[in-house]
Amino acid sequence: MHTRSLLRLYGLVVFLSAAMLLVLEIVAGRLLAPYIGVSLYTWTSIIGVILAGLSLGHWVGGKMADRGAGHLAAGLVLLATAVATLGILPLLLLVGELVQERGLGLLGASFVFVLALFFLPAAAIGVISPLLTTLALKLDPRAGSVVGRMHALSATGSIVGTFATGYWLVQWLGTRAIVVGVAAVLALLALPFLAHSRAGIAALLGALALSITLSLATWQQRGFASPCDVESSYYCLRVVDETNESGVIHARSMIIDHMMHSTNSRQDPELILTPYAHAMDTLVRTHFPTTDGLSWLFGGGGAYTLPRAVVHRDPAASVTVSEIDPAVSALARDALYLDPAGMTIVHGDVRNLLRRAAPASYDVIVADAFHDIGIPWHLTTREFNDLVHAALKPGGLYLANVIDVFPGNRLMQSMVRTLAERFAHVNVWIERPPEEETRLTFVISASDTPPGDEILTSRAGLERTWFNIGDYVNDQARENDAPVLTDDHAPVERLLARMLLTRRGN
Repeated sequence: MHTRSLLRLYGLVVFLSAAMLLVLEIVAGRLLAPYIGVSLYTWTSIIGVILAGLSLGHWVGGKMADRGAGHLAAGLVLLATAVATLGILPLLLLVGELVQERGLGLLGASFVFVLALFFLPAAAIGVISPLLTTLALKLDPRAGSVVGRMHALSATGSIVGTFATGYWLVQWLGTRAIVVGVAAVLALLALPFLAHSRAGIAALLGALALSITLSLATWQQRGFASPCDVESSYYCLRVVDETNESGVIHARSMIIDHMMHSTNSRQDPELILTPYAHAMDTLVRTHFPTTDGLSWLFGGGGAYTLPRAVVHRDPAASVTVSEIDPAVSALARDALYLDPAGMTIVHGDVRNLLRRAAPASYDVIVADAFHDIGIPWHLTTREFNDLVHAALKPGGLYLANVIDVFPGNRLMQSMVRTLAERFAHVNVWIERPPEEETRLTFVISASDTPPGDEILTSRAGLERTWFNIGDYVNDQARENDAPVLTDDHAPVERLLARMLLTRRGN
């Protein structure tokens, strides 16, 4: 092969291998989401472990280059990377079972997942750039130009891999197909370096046999089958059937990433099975003398449980839902009995909608965008609360559901203290205080009018009771000097650390 052709080959391999690494990095978040969700901690583990692997690979690649490694070594490394990449899928199932059995906290679980699945592929890809750069320098004496070109190609490949995966590949191909595709690309990149060597051909045949074995093992464990019904730009979404004792489907639930969001009754749109949504509906029924013709704004649609119930019982109601993910709305319509007639659905962030809202537009604003570790911090701050207060009519009601640990609910304390700067009455509702520390779903209510009774009893549907622990949380907030959350400083992950990093959050 001519010098110019070899230099082009080296550049192409560096470009594509860097792109493949960033494809895997973006896909890592989606692969882990059904097991541990996606948060600042999971992305920190993903980025940190992959950078550690890449750094080790660069060091090893430099050592190999100094010892005279050539085409055969480059081909073998690419082939090993392809096999390691294909091995991500069976390892995902194996590590997933291990993490669930051990009951690790989020930090430990995310680190174990990423280390087991992605460290080796990242390290192997890291070998390629210094090795091929050294080979290129033997063909072109312009050291500055060669090194600069290789770095530029690597960086450009990373950029292309990032944008292609985030904007296109995940939505069109799905994560499992992407992992298999990355393995195939890396194997194809190895061919030019191995095709003219007996050892290389033997390695290719061995890798092919190993890949077939891994594929069969993965197929038997359903590793190629995505747990998601829909892989959207934001979430892994799936729907599960809820059956009665006779096995008849009476409801369906939406699962977002790894947590059940809400459940919709098939026969009765007004039957609210999910406790926190039922509490919100009861709070509205208790707060207003009549609920006929109220104007509602929902920040987050999910399964559309409460908007669906409101529209069915009160056709005169004005219901606007701001759902950031169009795929969530489509799945609710197609699989969760949602009839969107009678409501206005806006696909975007609720905070942007509130910025455009006229003053005193809504009787009720509901923030239903908090799910497990997925905390949109910009919906917790003083500035967001100002937008909510301005958009509410006099005597209006703001509701939000948040998952935290009881009784050490540090995020709840900060949210209550922050809301108290704008609203005269801020209360926190739970079904019943547990006997030991555990995670709970809290419902916050905020208004300029008092809540009435301290004990809330359901007005319709299932018989449930909720207790107001707002005074208790307020006392905790003062005692712990809970920070007020602002756009400049909203450390929600730190405040949720007791839930995210220990078994109490499981």
